[in-house]
Amino acid sequence: MAGITQVSSNKCFGGYQKVYSHESEELKCKMNFSVYLPPKAEDAGVKLPVIYWLSGLTCNEQNFTQKAGGQKLAASHGCIIVCPDTSPRGCNIEGEEEGWDFGTGAGFYVDATEEKWKMNYRMFSYVTKELPLLISSNFPADPSLMSIMGHSMGGHGALICALKNPGLYKSVSAFAPICNPVNCPWGEKAFSGYLGSDKNLWKEWDASCLAATYQGPPLQIFVDQGEEDQFLKDGQLLPDNLVESCAKAGVPIILRKQAGYDHSYYFIATYLEDHFTHHAKFLQ
Repeated sequence: MAGITQVSSNKCFGGYQKVYSHESEELKCKMNFSVYLPPKAEDAGVKLPVIYWLSGLTCNEQNFTQKAGGQKLAASHGCIIVCPDTSPRGCNIEGEEEGWDFGTGAGFYVDATEEKWKMNYRMFSYVTKELPLLISSNFPADPSLMSIMGHSMGGHGALICALKNPGLYKSVSAFAPICNPVNCPWGEKAFSGYLGSDKNLWKEWDASCLAATYQGPPLQIFVDQGEEDQFLKDGQLLPDNLVESCAKAGVPIILRKQAGYDHSYYFIATYLEDHFTHHAKFLQ
């Protein structure tokens, strides 16, 4: 396979859960990604739809594959799942290891513009450009049939990837996404570090701001939010702000608030089937 090295392979629900590494041109470092190939991937000449999963703060390419139970659903729907890491690794940038909510494990899926970070912290371009090309070049993936979803910081990432690239993804969904980072502590810390002090620039990476001005082809947004989520209560997630922006711009959105559920993968595993069903409608 061109440009990638297999790290692990495990048979799972008739297909294979694999991890690969490669040298990223966008991030200027070695990166891992996981890919689940359903049984249909072994059929000659087949091209399958791809769902990208973006994980949250402190996570890597393994969290979803080990905790969510998505392989059974992907096997049933005949789709590939790709999970990138959440940031560059080992770049030796001063300060990237000092906190759990900035730097390593916390790339926020933006392309940094600040001098210190802009060479390596280009997760947006990595996820939307470099990785899909790598996937379509090495696996039986149909680049015209892509959807994206994520959790928390990765939910923010999924939303902005879809809203900033009209038509690239057939659908988008998120669990407990950071919906309005320009107005929450996590976003303010990350954006000031990666993007600088100009808050107008921040708006270009904020799902609520992007939804308010969205003019692309129809995009159905599907969000699940646990009502007992500590980060919802702390004002980090702000899903109602996203709903308000979508209403103003006429962007369809489903926001479900789930009583009793928190921010964990127990919440994700409970409702993941609904998200696969949502994406399958648009990936025919």
